[in-house]
Amino acid sequence: MSGVEAEVIRTERLVLVPQRVEHAREMADVLSDPALHTYIGGAPATADELRSRYARMAAGPADPAESWCNWVIRLREGEEDGEGEEGPGQGPLTGTVQATISPAVPGESGPGSWLVAEIAWVVGSAFQGRGIASEAARGLVGWLVRRPVRDIAAHVHPEHAASRAVARAAGLEPTDEWHDGEVRWVRRGAR
Repeated sequence: MSGVEAEVIRTERLVLVPQRVEHAREMADVLSDPALHTYIGGAPATADELRSRYARMAAGPADPAESWCNWVIRLREGEEDGEGEEGPGQGPLTGTVQATISPAVPGESGPGSWLVAEIAWVVGSAFQGRGIASEAARGLVGWLVRRPVRDIAAHVHPEHAASRAVARAAGLEPTDEWHDGEVRWVRRGAR
């Protein structure tokens, strides 16, 4: 079992908060623009659909060797507001980041073994163009490399310039590998 659980991650302007079912209503609004699905397919989810999805995610994967870590991205506002559970200032939710963490070698765990992570991000249309996705992805990668995660990967549509920029900002590089029409970007040997 990878045993990695999402924790609060703070960056300069953001707080990455472990995702909860209660975030579904606000996230449905944040992610309601159909344009967000241009490269990933599908359509915006309703608050009820997100509640169901977030509940399934909270239950965890069927494979006990895998960990699903999911966060909502909260914009920090007003340091003077004090430290709440989600950090200083309770600004708006802006998107999500996630990591699926598993053993590098299936079935292998213990001393000398390491983990790999597949990451993804999405930021609502109203918050794009501010560097939020890049900052959140860098925060996530920084958090992962402080765990026994060695290799980090993401899949990016080749025509999605903004996501390519986020992957690059997070320290990932494109490979020649493709999966479902997307290029695999990696950061190897992060430890």
